[in-house]
Amino acid sequence: MAWLSITLELAPLQAEALSDALLEAGAESVSLESASPDPTIIEPGGRMRIVALAVAGVEPAALVAAAAAIAEIAPPAFTVAAVEEEDWVRRSQAQFGPIRVSSRLWIVPSWHTPPDPSARVVRLDPGLAFGTGSHVSTRLVLQYLERTIGGAGFEHPRVLDYGCGSGILAIVAGILGAREIAATDIDPQALETTVANAADNGIVVNVAAADSLPPGTFDLVLANILAGPLIALQPLLAARARPGGRIVLSGILGTQAAEVVQAYAGDFDISASVIEEGWALVTGTRR
Repeated sequence: MAWLSITLELAPLQAEALSDALLEAGAESVSLESASPDPTIIEPGGRMRIVALAVAGVEPAALVAAAAAIAEIAPPAFTVAAVEEEDWVRRSQAQFGPIRVSSRLWIVPSWHTPPDPSARVVRLDPGLAFGTGSHVSTRLVLQYLERTIGGAGFEHPRVLDYGCGSGILAIVAGILGAREIAATDIDPQALETTVANAADNGIVVNVAAADSLPPGTFDLVLANILAGPLIALQPLLAARARPGGRIVLSGILGTQAAEVVQAYAGDFDISASVIEEGWALVTGTRR
């Protein structure tokens, strides 16, 4: 199958809004990163790069215009490139190498040999879904999981990964000892990717659309999305966290952290616990 790669560069807040809108308008996959030479770092006043993947035959100008209307911004300039299926696979494999999350945890694509056989290794192929561990917002959550799961009183939590992408957070939670894991995403390809990646790692994850998730509350609710959707999802995510349970929110620019904290403060004792390279990790405990 042939694909179209549509690339745009915008200010961070506009990029956040447009990335969600592109998916709503019909893009198959959207990635968001800094447009600086090091894509994991957001420079002050810097811009963000969006790369949207669409099937060949989609009219790029119409897709971008529809997304801009949803995001309530002027249609931005963009570039388009044709990407054949085999080229997309090769480009993806060249882009994603082993990632060291900590001294004890590596994320390793299937086409690489684990650099440190003594460490915990997560086998992960991103497919068309977001979440490889390379972006700082994902690493912040992974490091939180490693610090937290297995600690006193939190040995085998029941975990919900909302917006699972590749399934990386759910899988790492399982490797670290979570007793029951549920994962959901609005993107059907993300659900398929999570199922495949969980099976490759021998982790049982209940992967389902949001309206088919198992009932009840969770000890740990994870959501690595974007600030706008996180604020809109507050009632749903709060209802899924048990009293005394924890919530971990990421995909949030440091400048947006206070707004996210405010949205959740009515139900959680919550704060921006870490800010790194322009990204915030917001964590809290359900009252």
